[in-house]
Amino acid sequence: MNGTLYLCATPIGNLGDVSARCLEILNSVDLIAAEDTRRTLQLLNHFNISKPLTSYHEHNKREKGEYIINLLKQGKNVAQVSDAGTPAISDPGEDLVKLCIENDITVTSVPGPVAGINALILSGLSTARYAFEGFLSVNKRHRKEHLAGVKNDTCTLIFYEAPHKLRTTLSDMRDAFGADRKIALARELTKVHEEVLRLTLDEAVKYYEETTPRGEYVIVVEGAKEPEAEASWWEGLSIAEHIEKYISGGMDSKEAIKQTASDRGIPKREVYNEYHKI
Repeated sequence: MNGTLYLCATPIGNLGDVSARCLEILNSVDLIAAEDTRRTLQLLNHFNISKPLTSYHEHNKREKGEYIINLLKQGKNVAQVSDAGTPAISDPGEDLVKLCIENDITVTSVPGPVAGINALILSGLSTARYAFEGFLSVNKRHRKEHLAGVKNDTCTLIFYEAPHKLRTTLSDMRDAFGADRKIALARELTKVHEEVLRLTLDEAVKYYEETTPRGEYVIVVEGAKEPEAEASWWEGLSIAEHIEKYISGGMDSKEAIKQTASDRGIPKREVYNEYHKI
């Protein structure tokens, strides 16, 4: 019988955010697959958990993925953790989940902190609809194409960014989205020095010209404004004038009445009565 892969969300800063269930699972599995074993070992030591660790990251996910799948097929249970937060989001755990599904291995989530969602709810921007865009490419052309592709999206956009790329990213966002687009920049979330800056893109670019970016950032960007509906050509015309316009274009009165009713979204009988003053 196959084992189970547990996707365990770990704290993004404050160790007090770890769940009791997460600690229980980490204590019970046969192996913990960690993006950074040194960082995960600090977490395990803090909670007096002693379990075998193996690295599983972007650069070894192919060979380690096969190794983990073989263990799961032998009935072993495995927990996968990222550096911080929820695995499989901008994380090689996504590939491990796919491998498990292909091999009919049970996958379950042990939910907990997600940096993107924490930043979103602190941003003050709309939470009704949002899209997670992850990390932008280091390739200049690909990065600009990505931003151009989402500049007209009306939902709130969530990005992750490293400090050494922040200035370039903000500049490219200003070029793509416009200087007045609102954003929130969140860093050190759940930690003592948590910071959320709520600015326009132009203000953000200028702020970081004088301030050195520090720590990993979540950038939450206001969605584009909904396009205003174009006024219909017949607005301002009376029903009779509306019908006469169609008749002058070659329609007979019956067709003109039917089309006028359709344009206005009202019953044809109402249009007919108004035109004939019944």
